[in-house]
Amino acid sequence: MHGRVRGRSFRLALALDSAMCTLRIEVTDARGESPPVPRPAPGPEDESGRGLLIVVTLADRWSVDLTVPLLKTVWAELDLGRG
Repeated sequence: MHGRVRGRSFRLALALDSAMCTLRIEVTDARGESPPVPRPAPGPEDESGRGLLIVVTLADRWSVDLTVPLLKTVWAELDLGRG
């Protein structure tokens, strides 16, 4: 639900860097005016609020790219280990 604008879609990109053993995940949406901010964990009955918490917990690196006007890209990288 977050980042959804009626009539506009989102983009999901996955990139595997086999030399660096890294998986990069990017989600771009049309809500560049509202960058995500980590918040306290939601309660057990809350229906939303866990997405960025999951990213922060599992990713080795993550950030937000707001360089393209009107768009926001949240990216996360996972180190897959060598071998």
